[in-house]
Amino acid sequence: MELVLADTLLGLAQSPDPCALLRAVCGGDGAAPLSVERLETLRFLLQWLEAGGAGGEALRRAAWEVALGRCWPLLRGGGGADDPERRRLVRAACGALRLCARLCGAQLAARLYQKHLKKTQTILHIETLYFTLIGCLSPGQLIGACPPLGMKLQKFLSTYLTLLPEEERSSFLLKFIQKMTSRHWCAVPILFLSMALACIPSCKALGTEGLHALRDVLQCTMITHQILLRGAAQCFLLQTAMHLTDVEKVSLPEISSFLMSLRPEESLSRGTILWMELCDWLYTHDRCFRKSINRHAEHQERSSLSVYVHTLVEDYLKAPASKRENCFMPDWFEAKLVATMILLAADVEEMKNKQSNTERVELKSFLHPLLDVLLKLGTNAYIPTLKTDKSLQLLLKLLQTCLLKQSSPLDDVVLSFLSNSVMTAAESILEFVLRRLTTSELNTVSDLDRCNLYLALLSELVNLCSNAGWKKGPSIWNFISSLINASIQNLQETGNEQLGEQIQKVVSMASLTVVCEIIDQKPELQLKSLHVVETLKDFISSVQLNQVLKKPSYIEEKNRYVYYFLCYSLFEESTSSQGWGKIVASYVHDQWVCLHFILNKYHKFIPLSNDETLELSLLAVQRPIRTLQSALEALTLLPSDQVLPVFRCMKVLVPKLLGSSESLCIDAFDLAWKVISSLSNTQLIFWSNLKAFVQFVFDTEVLAVAASSKGQAYSKIKEIILKLVEMSTARTGVFNAVLSYCCQSWLFPTSDDTGALENPFSNAGNYSELITEACVFGMVFRRDQRRLIQDVHAFVENLGDECAANVVTESTNRDDHYVRVCAVKFLCWLDGSNTLHKMFMEDLVIKLLDKDELVSKSRTRYYVNSLQHRIKNRLWQTLLVIFPKLDQNFLTGTLDKIFQAGFGNNQASIKYLIEWIIILILHRYPQCLENFWNCFCYGEEKLKTSICTFLSVLSHFDIILENTSEKKPILKKALLVVLQWCFNHNFSVRLYALVALKKIWGMCKALCVEEFEALTPVIESSLHQVENMHGAGNARKNWQRIQDHFFFATFHPLKDYSLETIFYTLPRLSELVEDEWIPLCKFTRYTDISLPAAFHWLHSRTELLNLKPSDWSQQDMGSDLVETDNQTEWTDVQKKIIPWKNSSPDLDLELVFQDRAAKLGKSNSRLIVVASLIDKPTNLGGLCRTSEIFGASALVVGSLHYINDKQFQHLSVSAEQWLPLVEVKPSQLVNYLQQKKTEGYTIIGVEQTAKSSDLTEYCFPEKSLLLLGNEHEGIPANLIQHLDVCVEIPQQGIIRSLNVHVSGALLIWEYTRQQLIRQKQLK
Repeated sequence: MELVLADTLLGLAQSPDPCALLRAVCGGDGAAPLSVERLETLRFLLQWLEAGGAGGEALRRAAWEVALGRCWPLLRGGGGADDPERRRLVRAACGALRLCARLCGAQLAARLYQKHLKKTQTILHIETLYFTLIGCLSPGQLIGACPPLGMKLQKFLSTYLTLLPEEERSSFLLKFIQKMTSRHWCAVPILFLSMALACIPSCKALGTEGLHALRDVLQCTMITHQILLRGAAQCFLLQTAMHLTDVEKVSLPEISSFLMSLRPEESLSRGTILWMELCDWLYTHDRCFRKSINRHAEHQERSSLSVYVHTLVEDYLKAPASKRENCFMPDWFEAKLVATMILLAADVEEMKNKQSNTERVELKSFLHPLLDVLLKLGTNAYIPTLKTDKSLQLLLKLLQTCLLKQSSPLDDVVLSFLSNSVMTAAESILEFVLRRLTTSELNTVSDLDRCNLYLALLSELVNLCSNAGWKKGPSIWNFISSLINASIQNLQETGNEQLGEQIQKVVSMASLTVVCEIIDQKPELQLKSLHVVETLKDFISSVQLNQVLKKPSYIEEKNRYVYYFLCYSLFEESTSSQGWGKIVASYVHDQWVCLHFILNKYHKFIPLSNDETLELSLLAVQRPIRTLQSALEALTLLPSDQVLPVFRCMKVLVPKLLGSSESLCIDAFDLAWKVISSLSNTQLIFWSNLKAFVQFVFDTEVLAVAASSKGQAYSKIKEIILKLVEMSTARTGVFNAVLSYCCQSWLFPTSDDTGALENPFSNAGNYSELITEACVFGMVFRRDQRRLIQDVHAFVENLGDECAANVVTESTNRDDHYVRVCAVKFLCWLDGSNTLHKMFMEDLVIKLLDKDELVSKSRTRYYVNSLQHRIKNRLWQTLLVIFPKLDQNFLTGTLDKIFQAGFGNNQASIKYLIEWIIILILHRYPQCLENFWNCFCYGEEKLKTSICTFLSVLSHFDIILENTSEKKPILKKALLVVLQWCFNHNFSVRLYALVALKKIWGMCKALCVEEFEALTPVIESSLHQVENMHGAGNARKNWQRIQDHFFFATFHPLKDYSLETIFYTLPRLSELVEDEWIPLCKFTRYTDISLPAAFHWLHSRTELLNLKPSDWSQQDMGSDLVETDNQTEWTDVQKKIIPWKNSSPDLDLELVFQDRAAKLGKSNSRLIVVASLIDKPTNLGGLCRTSEIFGASALVVGSLHYINDKQFQHLSVSAEQWLPLVEVKPSQLVNYLQQKKTEGYTIIGVEQTAKSSDLTEYCFPEKSLLLLGNEHEGIPANLIQHLDVCVEIPQQGIIRSLNVHVSGALLIWEYTRQQLIRQKQLK
């Protein structure tokens, strides 16, 4: 690479003809295919020509020849997408082609497409995107912004399509979309690919086949468990269909079939902007869709959509009369389709009515066939089952789909019309449902689906009745009374194990479950006043819990049920042990739902043990221990998706029994935790079960009772806290659920939470480690992994209501930041005048300071943005929030700890926070200044790493003395302290001291202190000299930098005290990684706990908020950013050169890993290090780092899987991203060594043999291949014979072997040293 680049640069200096240069770099006609190195050189040359304004017809022609003749053939070459060398070559060729296209213009792009791209372009770019589209933000980009690659993808597709001939666009888009369906995508790439498609300007490009391809892509989105991202991708794909579909080539049935691939609970929900866009699109193109049905003359005046929907409803409700009833429930797909299209047509009609003020007739005609069936349900017992099923399915889907979030029927004309229409048939529907649920009509396994349909519809009808004002009507009372009586009667029948009777018991228990939920959730219906409800309570309390249903015997029922033999055969799985087990589990689940209804109502009457007597005759309430034991048994019986009501019952029981039956409650904790830990966080049931688990383990009364005895339960809860924190590192959002519930129940307890507890906040002190961990909680992600999902979540959330997924999906608050946000908002509510609050805050401050000391001792030096850095930064941010609430006595006692923290070797962001706290304390309590002056009296050894911290505090001395009446003696002391540091040998210390001196001297002059007149000439001349330094040195530049730094020039410790400054502005200005910036919107968006109304410290001042990070980084020992030139006597620091710090590399698609190294001008040698025999990741990681540092051309390993190992990554510190890695398995080494010999390499083995050469005497050839042996066995004998020479390291000790990484490092350095000497000699 270096030789090629040198030749080119030499040509640039000598040749006036850029065309000749291009041809020379490409090797001329008939040359071998271009290598990656030559392609990179070609890119460099093209960039140079473009930047220099070179042009003309000759150059365009040369670029044309290079693109079509030399670059494009590389894209058609062999090799799969999984070959890393092939991918590098393709990326380099794409980069060169892009630059050629810039020089040649649109003509070249069109020519490439016409010649080759229309067959392979889709494959090329999609496979490239698969490896590069990971959604990572570029350095410095705010979290929540669209990643650059997503923006470039949008621009690429839009620009590329405009360059294509119009007749080719359809073909290209179809192939592009079809290629998207060829692999399973994760959430992020499919989201940004969909967004890029949605941003293409509207055109008629997709027909039926394209619509089907988009539907297939929609199916790809369903495999991800990221609900918000899945919903957003669906939104973009629907927008794509509306923008790109040629409506004349598709029919309304095809459109409706496509819409069924969208989930209303994630994207296409009524009332969203997306829904209205779809209605507008259907209205605009109504007469343009391809005709799928013959329209009668009477329909000519009606819209195509109305005719289609009317026909759809009629066809859907057609059901042929059958001699025997069909035992299968119809598929829900048809009902969903018909309901969606009815509501779309109704909203389109409403849109039309607003424009023309015509009468609403279409919705009435759509609903007429349905209402006709519904009105007959109660009186006509001969309607085919299929027809009743489909009618009720359609009604349920209409009610579920039509309901708008945060809307009332009065605001929604369509919903109001639908509600009024359904209300006319409500009596008939309820009569039909009652008959079906309470008689023996439901007696097969398939009838359980019908039972679920009837009960779901019952809940919707009750909601409808309640909203419509039908609160006390006799119909709903009579219906509930009849349903309760009949269900109890069916459940009390015994001795029948036939299938029909068993199924009826399941139906009856499910019916009682829904009744209990209605009574509990709809108090306005006043159902509790019904006499039959008391009967229900008695029955539920007396039910034998966990009672199972025996598998039915078919021999006894042969004659009766031979009619349904075929149906039972098809349901063999359902009536097998496993299938019947699911039915029984549902039956037991419903028992616990009903029991929770009783326990929740009478929880105040539950005795503390079985020995206490109770006036109520409710057995489940009278015997809580027995009930809790049954709950433990239920957890062992029920599958994980059915345990939720058991957890809810345990929440009521455990607080009552913890004092008297501690061991039983601990068993409940253990068994419940076993259920939770066994679930995957991708399962939908995980979060609801976790919430219920948290509510009963962290119930305020449970916590208080456990803390009062400090027994095993207290230890068990502490253990669970640690387990939950540990689980949250792998399952984002777990800690959020725990902390949110605890903070709310401690601050704002409800009557159910408190029980007999006087002050639930006492739990905060007993379990303060929960808040302590929350204050410092947060993951540390590798730079190439970052907070990928959370970053993209933030981007989607920032789209607001424009993305329907944000409206219809529930906010989960599973961002890691929300843990700290919740903790901070909790602390903001605390009141220093409240004794409990005061004790808690003081305890928390001590624990945070101890944690800071522990972290500092564990690692005295730590990397910026490391876990240690972040923990320290988070805890000092928390201390800043608590500080205003602390009293003088406590602060005085802890001041020494804060000063000691200032003596530590801290990162800049932590220094600012410590300095800020010290300034605020001294401002509030100036009497603490005596302790502060003592900080300057320690020995130089202790102060050399911390003096700048205390000098920075003095730079805000005017704020510290605001509340002090006698300023002169304090200023005199400050002046004497600062002056001695102005003559320190360390350059950075002198700079900080001069900044403080300038501030203090300005205050002295303002007060006209006569005592300082003798010092006036010296100080004035010193400051004048600093301000007016001449010459080109860096001293003047650094003086200006430190004065312009935000902490000294703009930051005001009092006016800038706010949440935004602490958690967003200061971390950003401190150049902390973006993961640590918590924007203010997260404090307002997280609504589980609101901020106090009196809390006003929210926003940063505009002056501070608009600043950019300074190029001065606060360092006590001097900064690597301070250019010292000849000032080496002033600094003695570890200098780490970052080659890309001052460059702005183009973040192109192909700029990854090794290509980035070449792009940044990294120099590689001709040394190849072969480590295929090494199998320890730690040794390989260290070798990777060493090889990259000394510029080896490649590292050969036995398997590329090693680079994913955490131990490898810990040692390599990302070196694998900058060093070419080649995989050669040990069995392939012989062939590989022979191949390298033919290429002119000398094969050198690191081994002690009889003829091995001494390392100090061996002269390495330029093309050297270094073979390292296995950690234990060295180099095998079969490979030694293929070596040209063996080199050994001379040793003086007793142990005769070195670690293989150390041995390799010594030889790599010796090779590098010799090559450097040769280069100097050549120069």
